[in-house]
Amino acid sequence: MTLQTVPDFPRLHRAQLRPALALLLGMVLLLGQASLALARSAPESFADLAEKVSPAVVNITTRTVIEGHAGTQPMVPEGSPFEEFFREFMNPNGDGPMPPRRSQALGSGFVISADGFIVTNNHVIEKADEIEVEFFSGQVLEAEVVGTDPKTDIALLKVESDERLPHVPFGDSDLMRVGDWVMAMGNPLGQGFSVSAGIVSARGRALSGAYDDYIQTDAAINRGNSGGPLFNMEGEVVGVNTAILSPNGGSIGIGFAMSSAVVINVVDQLKEFGETRRGWLGVRIQDVTAEMAEALGLDQPRGAMVSDVPEGPARDAGMETGDVILSFDGREVEDTRGLVRQVGNTSVGRTVRVVVFREGETRSLSVTLGRRETAEAEAVPAAARPDAAPQDRRMMGMTLTPLTDELRAQMDLGAGVEGLVVKEIDETTEAYEKGLRAGDVITEAGQRKVQRVADLEDRIEEARDAGRRSLLLLVRRQGEPRFVALSVED
Repeated sequence: MTLQTVPDFPRLHRAQLRPALALLLGMVLLLGQASLALARSAPESFADLAEKVSPAVVNITTRTVIEGHAGTQPMVPEGSPFEEFFREFMNPNGDGPMPPRRSQALGSGFVISADGFIVTNNHVIEKADEIEVEFFSGQVLEAEVVGTDPKTDIALLKVESDERLPHVPFGDSDLMRVGDWVMAMGNPLGQGFSVSAGIVSARGRALSGAYDDYIQTDAAINRGNSGGPLFNMEGEVVGVNTAILSPNGGSIGIGFAMSSAVVINVVDQLKEFGETRRGWLGVRIQDVTAEMAEALGLDQPRGAMVSDVPEGPARDAGMETGDVILSFDGREVEDTRGLVRQVGNTSVGRTVRVVVFREGETRSLSVTLGRRETAEAEAVPAAARPDAAPQDRRMMGMTLTPLTDELRAQMDLGAGVEGLVVKEIDETTEAYEKGLRAGDVITEAGQRKVQRVADLEDRIEEARDAGRRSLLLLVRRQGEPRFVALSVED
């Protein structure tokens, strides 16, 4: 066996060696600290954080007078020995309406400014006659409602105090990652000023609203936590605890807090106007599916498909049915939810650049936004189911008939509406699976109007000749339009 020696390194004098050793020791210490930080699975304690933010968290008690009526008495079996007891107990004055009674509810909130503005949930204070706020110090103050937003379930209250009140700042919920630690505070089940901790379980959750952007957390949230803050580890509010998912009404580790990215904008508007003033684009939109993208010639499913452009800002700017909105005010549009939030968070009256995809090309439009709350006051007429009509044809699993004046009157459609009415539909077909139903009106095919069944046949042949597998249909139901892509393959 042959032994090989390692070549000598250049020799260093002691004076030259000391700085090198110091640098090496510093690097070792830094790496050791980083390793410890990565290895730490949880904060050492939440005590300092809880002590820091507790003075700004409040318990909220509301009282409401409920007018008596015959239906307020408990349900007991007829002839039961308790029937007479409950009748006398609930209605001692005899027959007639029950007497008014007072109802009390509990919730949570947090102070966001030294002059007494408080954030909570709308459902905590809704219809309340009296609102009482209790601070961690034991101080109790009466609160007045500044404004509410049922769409995001946010309410802004105001209390008057001779002293500056402790308050907490909002943080950036967009910086929160799945797995980050969070701490919830509130008044669960009436047990005031309770703390629970957990992690961010998911981001971008939607429950039922158009502006939903919930942080999901496994920090224990129960009834009474509503309106309370969800903190990051810096003591900033990144969410307002709003709802839980539970089969039994108790915490099972799935709670939802409305993100501060939504709440901040709502609170600013409520503070300035006493109401929300959201931007309005004036279009009906739907998500773009893979089949729709293929039918349009779009490289991938993205953006928001415009299914209708009623009178409003978008029509004034030249937007058309069938456009796909790719970007709004310099930000890419991923889907309809994202676009609705972007538009709603933009100031009323502001002019923004909107990029749309139309007939294989992108176009830039300048849209001056209106106000959504004003536009929502307009009603949409309901439609009736059509009766039999002449010239019925069966295509794509549907029995289709052209619109006539009689059908327009029955369906409460304007004289200018043209299209094909779905008279019947086979429930085993793709059309039924994609959501088409009897009574729907097909107004466009391949982004061109159809008045006769022959028009639809021509669009199908054109799609096949162009090598497309799907044809895009614009379908209206009770005044609501949407696009559906159906296969045209033989």
